Amino acid sequence: MISYIFRRLITAVLILFGASFIVYMMTAASGDPLWDLYGHPNGPQLIPARIEALNLDQPPILRYFTWLGGALGCLVPFTDTCTLGVSREGMEVTDMLAFAMGQTILLVTAGTILAIVFGVTLGIVSALRQYSGLDYGITFFTFLCFSLPSFWLAVLLKEIVAISFNDFLQDPVLSVASILAIGVIAGIIWYLVSFGKTRTRLLMGVLGFVVTSAIVYFVLATNWLTAPFLGIPLIGLTGVLVAVIATILIAGLRNKRALYAGIATVVVGLIAYFPVQGLFEGAGLLTLLVLCVLMIAVGVLIGYLAGGYDRGQGMRVAGVTGFFVALLIILDRFMQSWPDYLESGHIRGRPIATASAATPGLTGDLWITGIDRFTHLLLPTIALTLLALASYSRYSRASMLEIMGQDYVRTARAKGLSERTVVMRHAFRNALIPLATLVAYDIGALIGGAIITESVFAFTGMGQMFVQAVRNVDPNPVMGVFLVTGIVAMVFNLVADLVYSVLDPRVRVKA
Repeated sequence: MISYIFRRLITAVLILFGASFIVYMMTAASGDPLWDLYGHPNGPQLIPARIEALNLDQPPILRYFTWLGGALGCLVPFTDTCTLGVSREGMEVTDMLAFAMGQTILLVTAGTILAIVFGVTLGIVSALRQYSGLDYGITFFTFLCFSLPSFWLAVLLKEIVAISFNDFLQDPVLSVASILAIGVIAGIIWYLVSFGKTRTRLLMGVLGFVVTSAIVYFVLATNWLTAPFLGIPLIGLTGVLVAVIATILIAGLRNKRALYAGIATVVVGLIAYFPVQGLFEGAGLLTLLVLCVLMIAVGVLIGYLAGGYDRGQGMRVAGVTGFFVALLIILDRFMQSWPDYLESGHIRGRPIATASAATPGLTGDLWITGIDRFTHLLLPTIALTLLALASYSRYSRASMLEIMGQDYVRTARAKGLSERTVVMRHAFRNALIPLATLVAYDIGALIGGAIITESVFAFTGMGQMFVQAVRNVDPNPVMGVFLVTGIVAMVFNLVADLVYSVLDPRVRVKA
């Protein structure tokens, strides 16, 4: 395994060298970096300065090796030898990359994770309900999102989610007919998602209608949109729901000890609710991370002490439940700061942002700045998630359908294993193998910047940096973006190869 990884890394480095040389030569041959200075009043002074800064008096091949020497200096830690050159404007490319990478990572990380989670989930559900109304509905929705032009979807989100919702927040009132219409739509969705006899599905649809209508009425009656809260009741209810779902997926409801361990973890989280509030004053990201780790550790310990015929299942259920309970407590604290954020003079009651990564001039603690960052990332995250749903859902659906027809799946059913065990333990894991390559490719591509999304939402990320550098015939920023994107793509492709052997024990990486 080690020798295989070493050989792959050597091959990747050689490919990166060759590709970087080609890209540099193509950029150098694409135009004249001095084009904007010809005819400029200060051209006689600016042209020699730019020629010296970019080494334009040397042939492109020599300039490439000069750039390569500075790039190789980045491999030596704790030294000041790392340099990727300067841009036409005299800015250090390393500083430009640091800022652009931060913007791009903020923009694409959440969207990519949500697209993977929801896309794979929709694909698996669609495969298990093949040729049903739900299957056709998911297929229609995902392909609709896939076919929408990204710039049009982004503008549509601005109009509906941002402008219309901000207007609605000024007077959050809905008529009884509107509430009932929302309930009917939710009831139809519940009916399509549920399974069993027609009577059971109709009951689920009615339940969905009642629950959704009650929730919408509760939100409007309590003015929840302008002063949201969770508190102990909602955290406890949601935590128990998480414990039940985690038990169903990981252990099955027959493992009562695992379920009780999850519920006990929720109780511990509720007990810690009030003591934790004092720690949140002046807290930083480290405090939130420590809380999540502690809740996971507490859950794992409770699962271990619960015992049972499979301690590992109880530990996993309680650990997952503890993590989500910690997230709920953190979310509740963010909600407590929402009214202050909404009433800020910089926000003026219109919280959903349509451009940039932060509100200019807004200052505050972790909770205020965190809410501000969330409201600015909401629309681009939704856009990237919707655009990527189709590929993940269709790949996972096709893979799951193929796996469900394999002999070992039929054998597992013939042995009398429950459907949950057949799907989660035998089919789902193998269905993820083709997705490993797709995920690795998408991450490498997205880290280069979602160019159109960045343009619409005014994010100065790596995509915009790359386009601007190509337009200006500025080779050093182009090479900086290429270097980061190339390294990420190669690393994640190597990770995908290694993940194969984890997902499927039959796959072994040979040295």
